[in-house]
Amino acid sequence: MIAKQLNLLACVAAAFGFFAVSPAPAQVYPTRPVRIVVGLAPGGSVDIVARLMGQWLSERLGQQFIIENRPGAGTNIATEAVVRAPPDGYTLLIVNAANAINATLYENLKFNVIRDIALVAGMVRVANVMEVNPAVPAKTVPEFIAYAKANPGKLSFGSGGNGSSPHVVGELFKMMAGIDMVHVPYRGGAPALIDLLGGQIQVTFDTIPASIEYLRDGKLRALAVTTATRSEVLPDIPPMGDFVPGFEAGSWWGAGVPKNTPVEIIDKLNKEINAGLADPKLKTRLAELGTTPLIFTPAEFGAFVRAETDKWAKVVKFSGAKHE
Repeated sequence: MIAKQLNLLACVAAAFGFFAVSPAPAQVYPTRPVRIVVGLAPGGSVDIVARLMGQWLSERLGQQFIIENRPGAGTNIATEAVVRAPPDGYTLLIVNAANAINATLYENLKFNVIRDIALVAGMVRVANVMEVNPAVPAKTVPEFIAYAKANPGKLSFGSGGNGSSPHVVGELFKMMAGIDMVHVPYRGGAPALIDLLGGQIQVTFDTIPASIEYLRDGKLRALAVTTATRSEVLPDIPPMGDFVPGFEAGSWWGAGVPKNTPVEIIDKLNKEINAGLADPKLKTRLAELGTTPLIFTPAEFGAFVRAETDKWAKVVKFSGAKHE
């Protein structure tokens, strides 16, 4: 009798859908490895910060965040690859100052970063440092300017590529100091540093993280930092503005994904990246590299990139810098 009653209840419940199979819970992002695409060669400052953040995200989210270096065309090859990637959160782009510069430097880009990349989060801001091979006789910025004016067109400055921050900062220095130097573009900051150490080029305006150890070891000589104030990791090095009034520039990095990536994925990545920037251990490591956290919401990072794009457009147009 009881069995019959239970069967009857089951039939009634089924008829009204009480025992209908519940939909499977949505998979929690990420469920597989994530690529972080870096538009410069391994070993440079952008690559160093990307790897630190990739390790943090791997530990926090339980999936590998794998660095993929795709250098070339001033980071445009990497950027276009991410623009064309599926908008599913499994391909991230390290957005940096080069993206803001390239918007004006390149005339026929097949993408627009502000339009085609969903800007997720800032990472760090960092000063560039004017550094020379010790064989260069100048020990101060005024001495370097005098030396360059006495040897027009004979000094070479290197950068991680046309449109990179060190390139345009160098062009800004040439313009404001009234000197003539030859720009030598490389496929990333690391190859440029190798040639600077070897004496093939005389000066770079690289970011502090990439060359801090060479400066500490005396293998390179710092003449100035490019920000308005001194750097905590190079407290004895004066700001460029002390010698070239009004000079101020710097580099920055952040993360982006293809447009139309789900908002919940963007928000999750933003939350975890910002948590990393606030984590005492990671924050200390980034500070040792000479960087400061750049903590933004997605909307704030978007506004920041738009402002940087407008700023560097003026510099590129005034200097006449061109990609090769």
